[in-house]
Amino acid sequence: MSDATITADQLGLGRVVRLTIPAKAEYISLSRLALAGLSRVRAFSDETLADLKLALTEACSNSVRHAYENGEGHVDISFELLEDRLIVEVADDGTGFEPGEIAGNGGDEELSEGGLGIAIIRSIADEVEIGGGRDGRGSRLRFVKLL
Repeated sequence: MSDATITADQLGLGRVVRLTIPAKAEYISLSRLALAGLSRVRAFSDETLADLKLALTEACSNSVRHAYENGEGHVDISFELLEDRLIVEVADDGTGFEPGEIAGNGGDEELSEGGLGIAIIRSIADEVEIGGGRDGRGSRLRFVKLL
């Protein structure tokens, strides 16, 4: 896949926006733009939006840097906006990781050496889940921010 795709659905009480980007650093800004657009639906504070953009950038960067050799893959991002929360999920079907590869107590460090990405996401989000991707391949990071 060489292009980004965006879809939007309305499910129940929430709105879901899905974005698929190539696993290349230059496409991460598209995820931030999608989040900024979605924030207009619910008027997040500037501080909340900045925090969410940082958490999203860290999550996408992990997939871009670690999932695929040579950036030959894609990253799936979904935003689910509910009445009281935003749920963000970043997934890939790359090489994945073993749960023990996340260092530190409670997985507070990024998958790469010396990184702080997961710690940053945990400090911003109200809930964080990290696990394997679909069909046992890749990885999935899901975080929730109460609004």
